[in-house]
Amino acid sequence: MDTQRLILFVVFSFSLLMLWEAWQRESQPPAPPPTASTPAARTPADVPSASQAPAQAALPSQSGTSLARGTRIRVVTDVFNAEIDTQGGDLRRLELLRHRATDDTKKNFVLLSEGQPHVYVAQSGLLGPNLPTHHARFEPAALDYRLAPGQQTLEVPLRWRNDAGVTVTKTYIFRRNDYLIDVRWEVSNTSAAPVPLTPYFQFLRDGNAPSGESFFLPTFTGAAVYTDEAKFKKVGFDKIEKNKVDYPKFSRDGWVAMLQHYFVGAWLPRGDVEREFYTRRVDTNLYSAGALLKYGTVAPQQVRSVTTSAYIGPQEQQRLQALAESKIAPHLDLTVDYGWLTIIAAPLYWVLAAIYKLVGNWGVAIIILTILIKLAFYPLSAKSYRSMANMRVLAPKLQKLKEQFGDDRQKMHQAMMDLYKTEKINPLGGCLPILVQIPVFIALYWVLLSSVEIRQAPFFGWIQDLSVPDPYYVLPIIMAITMFVQTKLNPTPPDPVQAKVMMMMPLVFGVFFFFFPAGLVLYWVVNNLLSIAQQWQITRQIESATAAKGNARR
Repeated sequence: MDTQRLILFVVFSFSLLMLWEAWQRESQPPAPPPTASTPAARTPADVPSASQAPAQAALPSQSGTSLARGTRIRVVTDVFNAEIDTQGGDLRRLELLRHRATDDTKKNFVLLSEGQPHVYVAQSGLLGPNLPTHHARFEPAALDYRLAPGQQTLEVPLRWRNDAGVTVTKTYIFRRNDYLIDVRWEVSNTSAAPVPLTPYFQFLRDGNAPSGESFFLPTFTGAAVYTDEAKFKKVGFDKIEKNKVDYPKFSRDGWVAMLQHYFVGAWLPRGDVEREFYTRRVDTNLYSAGALLKYGTVAPQQVRSVTTSAYIGPQEQQRLQALAESKIAPHLDLTVDYGWLTIIAAPLYWVLAAIYKLVGNWGVAIIILTILIKLAFYPLSAKSYRSMANMRVLAPKLQKLKEQFGDDRQKMHQAMMDLYKTEKINPLGGCLPILVQIPVFIALYWVLLSSVEIRQAPFFGWIQDLSVPDPYYVLPIIMAITMFVQTKLNPTPPDPVQAKVMMMMPLVFGVFFFFFPAGLVLYWVVNNLLSIAQQWQITRQIESATAAKGNARR
């Protein structure tokens, strides 16, 4: 198998695997998503219990819906346009002011919502007799909050009280230029009995993929749990549905998150506190993932407060790494998941980001990174192309053997082996160098697919978003042309059927790459152009040397 066939086979197999995974996901029967106007929780499965084991927690009965509406509180910062509902004090809507919508770039991207484009809200409450869960009605201090120029933090308090003398204040704390939101629970106990301090924090989300998700490039949407013991564990909605989860239920560290392409919501409990992680099916196509924290009790005539943070925003890797290094969210950067090739992908992203800082254009950064990778693998590529060039020079002799032995494939194969031995050529000499490079290609594929920094990043001209397909298919067409040129530079397979298949591959892959993000296709185009230049130069040298030897023998 020559190098061209090998790399096409591997890439084609990788593509088929992605298509199979996408088909498996799309072939599942869709479930109707709940909306704010329909009951989102007919069963009492959306409030965890602090008194029983989490796997079989008894859940309190409810009335009405989990997304009942109260009074809306609007909060505007330099990064958020948020809405908090007094019903439960839920964070019901969150627009990201620095990110545009997928389908309409004139609008802001909506990450949290209660029906359009999906159900995805952040909830919290206190467990215990006559304490406010996320179904309680809170009293707002005001209905409109704005981060003023020069102001660094913005606090939004909501209060609840009962007849026994317990007052609870739930305060959201927003910061300038920050997607980290603090939620502080303060319990003032003027009653005669101790009050449990057991807050829970959860995300409620439907199982629908985010808007704009490509059938050809499916990404993970679902929950995740991190603990020092078990590390990073993804929990797909299908596993939650079947109750087949494998993360630790109890820990004194870690966090819980809800993931989707480019964005993450994560509850980040602070300090060494007993926490109970849970994921559960709330209703048809509706799931929750959260953490329950156990701080003990608030004694009579005492006031206690606890704070938990939430990161709700883009998976900007510098922000996530900064949170991880500050110990607020250890290893939150793992939510940008490169899979089993993280050890290669992470350095590639670091180099790509460093180049971007210098040139200020992600497309140019991709081109420069491709050149650097090509230079790094130049010796291996040269060895591969020399092997292919030698096979190309040998092609006429192989054709004569085919004509000589006809259908006797055994004799033809033996004659070919003898010819390779005589000419001191290894027909597989070009395979190993390409095999070494394939993990780098796949790792770069995941870097370009997973980096929110490239989302809606322009290159030039008609390419205004490197994360979506080329709108005019110029890059895929150029890529198909470069693949055709590479095919012509390779030795022609002796089998006519195989030769026709190889000639068709550029067209097949050109059409297939119509659906790939422009950034990925740009990498392929630049890589192919560099490969053509290198392969042409080496082939010309070897053919010239062979011709010189032939003339000398005469």
